[in-house]
Amino acid sequence: MTDVSKITVLGAGNIGGSLAQRLAEAEVAREVALIDIIDGLPQGKALDIQESAPILGFSTRVSGTTDLSAIRGSDIVVETAGIARKPGMSRSDLLGVNAKIIRTHAEAVKAQAPNAIVLVVSNPVDVMTHYFREVSGQPAGRVFGESGTLDTARFRWFVAEALGVAPRDVTGFVLGTHGDTMVPILSLTSVSGVPLSRLLPADRVSAIVDRTKKGGAEIVNLLKSGSAYYAPSASQAELVTAVARNEHRLLPVTARLNGEFGEKDVTIGVPAILGRNGVERIVEIEVTPAERAAFADSVRAVRDDLRLLSSTP
Repeated sequence: MTDVSKITVLGAGNIGGSLAQRLAEAEVAREVALIDIIDGLPQGKALDIQESAPILGFSTRVSGTTDLSAIRGSDIVVETAGIARKPGMSRSDLLGVNAKIIRTHAEAVKAQAPNAIVLVVSNPVDVMTHYFREVSGQPAGRVFGESGTLDTARFRWFVAEALGVAPRDVTGFVLGTHGDTMVPILSLTSVSGVPLSRLLPADRVSAIVDRTKKGGAEIVNLLKSGSAYYAPSASQAELVTAVARNEHRLLPVTARLNGEFGEKDVTIGVPAILGRNGVERIVEIEVTPAERAAFADSVRAVRDDLRLLSSTP
């Protein structure tokens, strides 16, 4: 049994391809469409995924194309396209290049699937999510970003690894940007209800926080070429499923604030309830003064990037 008619994944790289496979296997939608500018890439990956259906038993129809008109009729669109920062590129270069891709795709969604829920993955995700919503004209709750869901998964794994416990028993949130100013909320981190502060000394917790902030870079350095895609696509599948199945999950996502946490007109990682209409409600959790100050620093970093984007030709 499927939950929505069509999901479109923009970008057929490692993340987009892995996500399409996860969604097809879970039968979240009747159809998953992969779109990419490189002819043959989305078609080949779609066919490869489809050929696994007789083995895995799913009935999802997977297609691939370079034509943005394939967005038409999508219930959910996932934006994974964009480039990573390369040696010699400034932050302004990265923002400008990815913003051009985002604009093209946001305009296509506006024209072809104006009622779609949009999940943005492209980096810098806080700024790209904000920009996608501006260009598409979608209501704020219908465009949100991945961000904290992935960072929280990494944080939970590092805690579980340090303690030798089951990862599913670790709970917590990572808020703020998907970057150096992200904020793991230690005051709400626990293992089966036992506060983390009772299980690990402060220096080991601090080391885990630092490793979480560098989680993506650690994988990039190990791979030498390319970046993470297994955990990111798992995170995205969790978010898409929450929307498609109207699960009302409370998860950390990049959402536009309108007074929550004392901030307005900025898009950043916060706890939100996800359902069929996207972000149904942002949940203002109680945090310590130090965590609140760190979150404010994170907001300032996003606002700096937004100003940089607005000044980029």
